[in-house]
Amino acid sequence: MSNSPREMGGGSLISFFVLTFALSWGICVAMIVFRAEIAAATGPIGYFNPVFILAVWCPAIAAFILISLRYGLRGLGAYLRRLTLWRMHWGWWAFLILGVPAARYFGAALSGGLEPFPFSPWHAVFPALFMVLIIGPVEEFGWRGFAMPLLQRIMAPFWATIILGIIWGIWHYPAFIIEGTRQAEGGGFSPIFIVATTFYSFAFTAMFNASRGSILIPVLLHFQLNNDAFPDGGIWGLLAMVVFMVIIVWVDRDRMFSRDGGVTELLMPRPGSARADVAPAR
Repeated sequence: MSNSPREMGGGSLISFFVLTFALSWGICVAMIVFRAEIAAATGPIGYFNPVFILAVWCPAIAAFILISLRYGLRGLGAYLRRLTLWRMHWGWWAFLILGVPAARYFGAALSGGLEPFPFSPWHAVFPALFMVLIIGPVEEFGWRGFAMPLLQRIMAPFWATIILGIIWGIWHYPAFIIEGTRQAEGGGFSPIFIVATTFYSFAFTAMFNASRGSILIPVLLHFQLNNDAFPDGGIWGLLAMVVFMVIIVWVDRDRMFSRDGGVTELLMPRPGSARADVAPAR
């Protein structure tokens, strides 16, 4: 009898969603109920408050917990090595580096929101971007790194994208009711936000699969979507991204609608190994 742990399946996917929401929303409820006490201990409540950052990191934390419980620390290391996967078609890189900011600038130009570079001196942008990188994009260790492969084991990438995009959007709800966060300052929670996260998810899925299950690529895409150096594209920027997503689905349609089109591995394959999910725990 093999000593290798069973592959993670539907039960692990449900556990991930339950654990993610329980941790994140539990922390957010505490921030609402004990706002004064948390602010006194950690500073003003807002996007950069360490307790709020912890809530944002919970999808990654949930993934790390579940991977470690099933595969051990060695398995967690194999999971994290998917950060080294970066190769994908140059067209996806062009969209990541140029397409996202183009949509933001296009939307800002149409809505009259083009403004001078928001950082002075100019090099103040670097610490700001570092903070952006280590907050929101960390979510992707859970959403795309963990949930997407498991969803793609049971359905085509197109449907997996819609389901994950909706769940991802709903998960953000507490951020809209915690005064001081970017989401709360940008307006109330609305169905438009769910539509946006669902459409954006198609880019995440396409590049995730094109890069053989890279965690790095979704992290970089999330960073670009949150990048403070680009103007707010507003509704026109969102519409431009929707056009991009329609094009992406059309270009990637063979993979998007195929049950065999998505990456399903959680762990980095070992050299000469066809699959990685059977790596023994240590």
